[in-house]
Amino acid sequence: MPPSIVLAFAVAGLLVGSFLNVCIYRLPLRESIVWPASRCTACQRHLAWFENLPVLSWTALRGRCRTCGASISPIYPIVELTTAFVFVGGVSVYGPSALLAVRLAFACALVVLFAIDLRHRILPNIITLPGIAAGFGASWFLPPGWISSLVGIAGGGGILYAIAELYYRVRGREGLGMGDVKMLAMIGAFLGWPLMVLTLVLASFAGSIVGVALIASGRGGMQAALPFGTFLALGSLVAAVAGDPILAWYLAFYR
Repeated sequence: MPPSIVLAFAVAGLLVGSFLNVCIYRLPLRESIVWPASRCTACQRHLAWFENLPVLSWTALRGRCRTCGASISPIYPIVELTTAFVFVGGVSVYGPSALLAVRLAFACALVVLFAIDLRHRILPNIITLPGIAAGFGASWFLPPGWISSLVGIAGGGGILYAIAELYYRVRGREGLGMGDVKMLAMIGAFLGWPLMVLTLVLASFAGSIVGVALIASGRGGMQAALPFGTFLALGSLVAAVAGDPILAWYLAFYR
C-alpha cells in the first residue's frame, strides 16, 4: 500500500472521527448533529477552527477549554485515533473498492454505538434501524449477498430477542435491551449470518471475561449490567476483518 494512500485514509479517519465525536455527544441528548457549531460543553462558547483540529487541538490545549479551563474528555482524541486506525486498516484489508466504503460506514456506526452504549447504556434507533436498511440494501450488490444478509437480520434480531424474552420470563427483569436486538440485526445485515453468529460468540465471550474480572476485583456483582453493545461492536469489527479465517479454522476441526 503506497504511503500516500495510507496517509490520506489516516487523515480522512481523523476528520470523520471528529464528526463521530459530535454524534456520540449529541445523539443521546437528541440534539442536531449539524447545527449549531461545535462548542465547549461547559461554558457553551463556540470553538474556533483551530480548536477543532483532530487530536492536535486537544493536545495543544492539554485537554482543557482555553476560555473556562473545563476538562475536555480524552474520549475525543481516542475516538479520532481509533477511526483513523479503522480507515487505514480498512483500506489495507479491502483495498479501494465499493465494499471498503460500505465497511467503513459500518465501522463508523459501530464506533458511535460503542461509545454511546459505554457511557449511556443506550443504542439509538437513529443508527441501528437505518443501519439495517443500509446493510441489506448494499448486500444486493456486494458481499455477503442478500440471502445471507436477510438471514442475518432475522437470525440476529431473533436470537437476542428470544434470549431477552426468556431471561425476562425466568428472572422477572430485563437482561438485554431491544437496542442490542436491533444492533445484532444490523450486524447481520452488513456481515451476513455466519459472521453475525461469530460476532455473538465473540461478544458473549468477551462480556463473560469482563464480568468475571469485575466480580473478582470487587467492582461488580452478579447483578451488574454490562453494556453488551460495546462487546457486539468489538466482536463485529473482529469478524469483519478476520471472521472468514476464524470460521475456516474452527470448521476444520469437523472435517
